[in-house]
Amino acid sequence: MKTLRRILLAVVAAALTCLMAGSCGVTKIKDIKLVSAGVKYIIPTSLRTFDARLELGVDNPAMTFNVSGIDGSIRVDEIPFATFTAGEVTVQGKQILLYELPCSITLEPGISLLDVLKLYTRGSLEGIKADINLQVASKNGTLKAPLSYKNLDLAEFSK
Repeated sequence: MKTLRRILLAVVAAALTCLMAGSCGVTKIKDIKLVSAGVKYIIPTSLRTFDARLELGVDNPAMTFNVSGIDGSIRVDEIPFATFTAGEVTVQGKQILLYELPCSITLEPGISLLDVLKLYTRGSLEGIKADINLQVASKNGTLKAPLSYKNLDLAEFSK
């Protein structure tokens, strides 16, 4: 489970980093920081699926915005490993707050819990990549941006 936690945290860090780097050209967006990240829990719901709840501390000096439609996939050594979806979150402007983000993970066909255990023994996130899609919108809905990031190296975001 520790490896799944590390993968989840790296995916969230990658998504937030990409969001901050590419959002709508608003000047203070680049100053948004992920100040803490943790996995509150991961619960197996079947032999192929897990539910999780992430805790994210965000320092947002910019405007309030919504993040929704979060989904993506994870590959290990270029082999499809799992897909994930996450709930939506409204990031309050001009505040430092802790947010909870529900998400679910589904192992790809052909991937078993034994493969998850093998991944655990690796000890690093080298060779693990993710694709992430999300929708960002301002609180009043005037600014909307679908964002998509491909081939993100999770080892870069777990340091």
